[in-house]
Amino acid sequence: MEPEEQIQLIKKNTVEIIQESELLRRITSKGSLRIKLGVDPTTSDIHLGHSIVLFKLRCFQDLGHKVILLIGDFTARVGDPSGRSKTRKPLSIKEIAANARTYREQAFKILAPKKTEVLFNSEWLAKMNFSDVLKLASYYTVARMLERDDFSLRYQKKYPIGLHEFMYPLMQAYDSVAMHADVELGGTDQKFNLLLGRQIQKAYGQPSQIVITMPLLEGIDGSKKMSKSLGNYIGVTEPPYEMYGKVMSIPDELIFKYFRLLTSLSEEEVDSREKESKEGRLHLGKAKEELAESIVSFYYSKSSAEAAKERFKAIFKRKETPTDIPSYFLASDEMKEGKIWIVRILQLTGLANSGSEARRLIKQGGVKWDEKIVKDIGWEVSPGESHVLQAGKRKFIRIVRKHY
Repeated sequence: MEPEEQIQLIKKNTVEIIQESELLRRITSKGSLRIKLGVDPTTSDIHLGHSIVLFKLRCFQDLGHKVILLIGDFTARVGDPSGRSKTRKPLSIKEIAANARTYREQAFKILAPKKTEVLFNSEWLAKMNFSDVLKLASYYTVARMLERDDFSLRYQKKYPIGLHEFMYPLMQAYDSVAMHADVELGGTDQKFNLLLGRQIQKAYGQPSQIVITMPLLEGIDGSKKMSKSLGNYIGVTEPPYEMYGKVMSIPDELIFKYFRLLTSLSEEEVDSREKESKEGRLHLGKAKEELAESIVSFYYSKSSAEAAKERFKAIFKRKETPTDIPSYFLASDEMKEGKIWIVRILQLTGLANSGSEARRLIKQGGVKWDEKIVKDIGWEVSPGESHVLQAGKRKFIRIVRKHY
């Protein structure tokens, strides 16, 4: 494909390319470029928000460029301070290694494994001596670092900022030096870090990388950036029904943004659907069904999407309890005098990750025991032979009591 044609494909869904003219020149002169995407394994799962930049990375792959997925196993020890109002809690090396494994596996749902080089930044950052660190730190000033919105706000409010947090963007920038990156991708919230990579490469005598920023995706709450910590995310490995149901729960105003960023539909096809909806020829509910089916089909299969759709309709339109729900066998030693606290059973079954989440679900009226809403946080259950426990709109589990 001609360089100009490549640029048109690369530009799709991007927010900014710094600098587009340099990208065209470099593709024309070099042919195959080294494309970098860095991810810190600070959590165990990739969600649809991460997929946007991964799809762009796949685009470069399909155009014949060298794609490098950088696992920030060393930078994860600090954690990216971007958008943070306080210092991140450090992760253990064991936690980072476990998260890195799942990140790589899940990224390959989008990237072609045989065409992807996977690197870990501990390969060079862990080998730097103090003299190397001082040299790196000398290429940037505290004043410029404090221009970052997150650091600036914390400084104004007299919130603590660790010196190691100042090192994070410098470490990420040095990754580009070690990798000889031609292009680095990231979300718009990463712009400061990506631009610093350009400056540090220049300081080390390398050509500055081209920076491509991608839009951030709002989560299912419709307002905040998709994030596992906020609970508004859709994971790429969630069961098909859970994934389908979460997509169906997004606000209507996000439907066409999700179509653009998360499906293979062309801009013209999305524009056509959006126009039809405004003219009343396409019901938003139908559009959302198509979106949910498209996303589930990509990560699983068309048959999985159809089954998820039917299950969703059975629960939400026909108000049926699903028949294929898992069972939890409640042992007598998990109870006290034949009773068990509702908060505890929500945690035992995995329907709530913590006691606070269980309490929140109950307060919101999101917990049902045999189709009856649980209103009392302190309620102690006296289980019979079998019951259905529901948390939220889509999570069900059958409670079966053991007798030994």
